[in-house]
Amino acid sequence: MADHATPNLPSRDFEVTARFYGQFGFTESWRDAGWMILARGGLILEFFPYPDLDPATSSFGSCLRLDDVETFYAALEAAGIPEQTTGWPRLHRPKREAWGGLVGALIDPDGSLLRLIQED
Repeated sequence: MADHATPNLPSRDFEVTARFYGQFGFTESWRDAGWMILARGGLILEFFPYPDLDPATSSFGSCLRLDDVETFYAALEAAGIPEQTTGWPRLHRPKREAWGGLVGALIDPDGSLLRLIQED
């Protein structure tokens, strides 16, 4: 197995988190009372319980480096996640950044920021 990393993100409720991410292809590969792992192809997200988290003050986040950010973003849109500037969950459409990369964002129901970065 090649070296890899998996983000550890908070979840106020594992059921809600699994349902949310399941809308766009993540499936549960592990869950017990203290940990949950969701996978979608090569993307793996790990969650720990944080029932008292206030999403408005969350500073949790991660980068998802994707082979096709537009296709992933389309799956998020198809799941009905709104593109807006406030609230959660929400999307920010991928755009070309000053440094040249194509970057979008997903903010999940717990306020975690997942940057969607096109791998070239």
